[in-house]
Amino acid sequence: MDVNKALRELHEEKRRLDIIIATLESRQRNGSGSRPRRRGRKSMSPEERLEVSRRMSKYWEERRASAAALEPKPQSKVSSAVAGGALTA
Repeated sequence: MDVNKALRELHEEKRRLDIIIATLESRQRNGSGSRPRRRGRKSMSPEERLEVSRRMSKYWEERRASAAALEPKPQSKVSSAVAGGALTA
């Protein structure tokens, strides 16, 4: 193997790598590279928070109303006793 040829090839490869490194560093400084993804929840503005609050209040109001409509009304002891004939006058 020719030492001079190996050195030339290594210098050429080093030159290519230097160009690539310089390009990547430039992109990193300029911010044109891929941006890191944001983790966690998006924060809400006060207006968005108020809108969600109103929407959820309406939701729960309707939910309670429908649950109350489905729930059987308890009979009082007096009315059930009268219906059963236990109390006679």
